Amino acid sequence: MSNTAEIKFNGNTYELPVTTGSENEQAIDISKLRAESGLITLDPGFKNTGSTKSAITFLDGEQGILRYRGYSIEDLADKSSFLEVAYLLIYGELPDTETFTNFKNRISKHTFVHEDIKKILDGFPSKAHPMGVLSSLVCSLTAFYPGSLAPNRSEDDIDLSIIRLLAKLPTFTAWAYKNKIGHPVIYPDNKLDYCSNFMKMMYGLPGNEYEVDPVVASALDKLLILHADHEQNCSTSTVRIVGSSQASLYSSISAGINALWGPLHGGANQAVIEMLEAIKEDGGDTTKFLNKAKDKNDPFRLMGFGHRVYKNFDPRAKIIKKAADDVLAKLGVNDPVLDIAKGLEEAALKDDYFVERKLYPNVDFYSGIIYRAMGIPTEMFTVMFALGRLPGWIAQWKEMRDNNEPIGRPRQVYVGAEQRDYTDISKR
Repeated sequence: MSNTAEIKFNGNTYELPVTTGSENEQAIDISKLRAESGLITLDPGFKNTGSTKSAITFLDGEQGILRYRGYSIEDLADKSSFLEVAYLLIYGELPDTETFTNFKNRISKHTFVHEDIKKILDGFPSKAHPMGVLSSLVCSLTAFYPGSLAPNRSEDDIDLSIIRLLAKLPTFTAWAYKNKIGHPVIYPDNKLDYCSNFMKMMYGLPGNEYEVDPVVASALDKLLILHADHEQNCSTSTVRIVGSSQASLYSSISAGINALWGPLHGGANQAVIEMLEAIKEDGGDTTKFLNKAKDKNDPFRLMGFGHRVYKNFDPRAKIIKKAADDVLAKLGVNDPVLDIAKGLEEAALKDDYFVERKLYPNVDFYSGIIYRAMGIPTEMFTVMFALGRLPGWIAQWKEMRDNNEPIGRPRQVYVGAEQRDYTDISKR
């Protein structure tokens, strides 16, 4: 098989090397195309452009495969924990017992935040979207740790920034929620594990002892694992391109949070709940809405079914479906919206139209159900997504930096006005 590709233009032939990844993915290397031919490629949305070589996550949408550092998502969700997966993504290998204990202890030491951060939090009205609050609090860490801004910072300094961010994001996330509902913040309880500590900060009240439900904490841990990384998506690419300017980790992650905020990226599970609420308001007839979804002339879309990347099935959905069932059974939530969700799921899985097109419920469908059952408001769903995606963002930022990748600088094809003369305003 040839390891080059050819482009023919204006009578000239240009040979371009073809690179092959460890899973036999092939890519044409166009990095020298412009220098040799004057041509650039045009790829709106970078749908067919590889911006980097990465050893972090492998995703095969056609086969329904997702692996972190070579480990299947099924094995990690069944046997691992979110913090162990975070270590794997960031540092490349699963830790031994001593290393992992040290990693967890270091995180526990940094869960508290400077009291002045509360002043920033208090400056946000309760109507502020929690994603805006979260991105602002993360970016504010550059002020509290100005050494993070130095482009020549040491590896130990980088590692400390990573630990601080892993430790403080659950605190920021819970505090953004408290700000939203107008409740006083709860400080971290480092006797608890990562997810239990977060849940206590989310749901606890001063003077009241909050008991963490282990079934719910386990489901949350699995959800965070499933969202921990997903290759070069919009927010991950944002983190890498911002970091390529030698921006700090905190600034780069804040940018990723803002990219995730967009409804086309991180808002899918919120859209699921909004759809279910609309069905409820209409009377709750799931058959009616399944038929609307099958009618190509009807603008209604069934949210949470199928996936733009996974053409067969979303491997994460199979894992989280059981967790969703467990949470609903344990909490015994009496919610007609969740009843509609279960009815919609059962009907769609038996409907030939959806089965033939492989329009199965995806991870966003089940995560929305879990968050709803936990009493998390829909505006917080994307914040929960950010909490899970943090290790992946950190790993991608670190890999970009370790590889000494150049600053991101996409090209364009200009389609505006040609050169024209300036006319004085009085003569226009």
